[in-house]
Amino acid sequence: MQDTSKVRNIALIGHGNCGKTSLAEAMLFTAGKINRLGKVDDGTSAMDYEDEEISRNISINSSFHNYSWNKHTVYLADTPGDDNFINETNFAAHVCDGVVFTIGAVLGVKGQTIKFADIVKDKNLPTIIAVNKMDRERADFNKTMNEINESLPFTPVVLNVPIGAEENFKGFVDVISGKAFMFDGDKGTLIDADVPAEMIDEVAEYRESLMENVAETDDDLIEKFLEEGELTEEELLAGLRAGVCKGEIAPVCVCAALKNLGTAAVLDFVNAYLPSPTERPQLVGTNTDGDIVERNPGADESFSAQVFKTMADPYAGRLTIFRVYSGVLSGDTFYNSTKGESERFGQLYVLEGKEQKPVGEAGPGMIVAVAKLKDTSTGDTLCDASAPIIYEPMKPLSPVISFAVSAKKGDEEKLFGSITKMLDEDLTLKMTRQQQTKQTLISGMGRTHLEVVGSRIKRKFGVEMELAQPKVPYMETIKGSALVQGKHKKQSGGRGQYGDCWIEISPCPGKGYEFEDKIVGGVIPQQYRPAVDKGIQEAMERGVMAGYPVIDVKIVLVDGSYHNVDSSEMAFKIAGSLAFKKGAQEAGLVLLEPYVNMEIRVGKDHVGDVMGDLNSRRGKVMGMDSDGKSEIINAQVPQSEVLSYATDLTSMTGGLGTFSVEFDHYEEVPAQIAEKIVAEKAMEE
Repeated sequence: MQDTSKVRNIALIGHGNCGKTSLAEAMLFTAGKINRLGKVDDGTSAMDYEDEEISRNISINSSFHNYSWNKHTVYLADTPGDDNFINETNFAAHVCDGVVFTIGAVLGVKGQTIKFADIVKDKNLPTIIAVNKMDRERADFNKTMNEINESLPFTPVVLNVPIGAEENFKGFVDVISGKAFMFDGDKGTLIDADVPAEMIDEVAEYRESLMENVAETDDDLIEKFLEEGELTEEELLAGLRAGVCKGEIAPVCVCAALKNLGTAAVLDFVNAYLPSPTERPQLVGTNTDGDIVERNPGADESFSAQVFKTMADPYAGRLTIFRVYSGVLSGDTFYNSTKGESERFGQLYVLEGKEQKPVGEAGPGMIVAVAKLKDTSTGDTLCDASAPIIYEPMKPLSPVISFAVSAKKGDEEKLFGSITKMLDEDLTLKMTRQQQTKQTLISGMGRTHLEVVGSRIKRKFGVEMELAQPKVPYMETIKGSALVQGKHKKQSGGRGQYGDCWIEISPCPGKGYEFEDKIVGGVIPQQYRPAVDKGIQEAMERGVMAGYPVIDVKIVLVDGSYHNVDSSEMAFKIAGSLAFKKGAQEAGLVLLEPYVNMEIRVGKDHVGDVMGDLNSRRGKVMGMDSDGKSEIINAQVPQSEVLSYATDLTSMTGGLGTFSVEFDHYEEVPAQIAEKIVAEKAMEE
């Protein structure tokens, strides 16, 4: 078994287009794991290999690989940088021990950067910062560092100062050793050089700042630094590593991944500063009785792991991917403590891009996969049956947008079966049936997310998915009361049809539907009265005003008449329906619309814009709060006004705002708007 102290488990995290996948590619190439430097734009990357990723030039899934560098084994997750796929990043961050936080030197810090940085900080993950794309036009290291200092929750300490930028990016100065290194070709190799004279003062300032920041992470170091004004290189390195492992400081290096410049330094940083699995905090879970259990993250402990991803592989079938937290897994069974079931598996695999490499055992820090498990799903804990532990499952983010979904060529059953299979893979995806509108809704993190799901379904299952704006599930109700007659009489030779009923109709708010039989004597025989009730309910379902279901109505059956020969259940059902339609109109029909509760999180700078926008949507702000990082606006808004809110909030806040929605209640639609809705519905029909 490999030495756990020399194992690293890291995720590359950062905003879209900062070059994470290119950096992962360069790291694998420099370490000799792959023999050619693939490119995202050419579709030749080892990490972005799905058709949808190649066609869109973005990461959609977290992908996994591993490499060896200077006697260390590193398990690597390359995560998406797009909000549509942020849950992939969230889950990968949940199971990694450290992060290479990647920032493009041209785009710098964007809204998404802050969002991803908050994920990392919330989990207190040890972090190194790679300022990438230093070779690009308009690359600006100092501007990027200023933005990091101003906007991100990290305390950055610059260890590599770039020599040159754009096409003149040719090396860096190591702040700790005070030596300069120049790039030599595209193999990631470095050659010693003299520190440029114009950089000597700048490097000295960075070294002073580094010592201050490192000293502040440790009481003994701060005491010595205040007394002597200096730390030895040995103290600096030890304090730096300890500070990174505690999540208090983040070393900064520079690179240009596409040209493989500076990649070796990134690999060195991962080995030197990010923790091994055994240096992370103790693992905390519960046993089967719900009692707290703590476990050391070492190889000599009982085996435990957590499933954080499930995916369909065209060759291996359903792959279950998990992170080993403690102990060593070998053999062919483990215990799923979440489900209380033992699972038998075939081969154990390490993931290497789109390939799976068989391995005999797996220890702490390893990300491995098995195929075709029966009962295990994402979030489940796997362990030894003799030492059960259950880790808290990761919570997927709530969907923010919904569309009506249908099959393009009418094969609805095949489509919905395909979506059901995708639900296992993607926990942010939801499918629901909307009873009022008779539509099936698919919900996700954004339109791009759902379009990608559609293209995967087409590729994997051969059925095309169509998205449409969902209909709003309006309702109808009555405001007043009425006493009406419903009479159905038809004679056309032979046996006729006769049904006659009198009903009282009145509102009963919040109670749905009530039917009361107050017939005295036999004016309507007992066997026909349920037919009146049924006819009324069917009429309520079809609606009267605009074809939407009628709710919160009380019906009292008070009188009627029948014919010995011509009366039937059908005749009284029709009579009940006629009575209801007439009575609803006399009682005063109104249209109801669904209101949702919204919790919107934004920065202080955006509160005014968001509040003004909510007012324009007929929203009611119910209160405001703050959690120290964001302002939290609680509001109730008509559902019809927030169908495209995800896109609108992104525009208003530069991608920084987040929100959640849940149904709350129905309210009367203002008369002017109701008239429009009724007219539109009439045109549809």
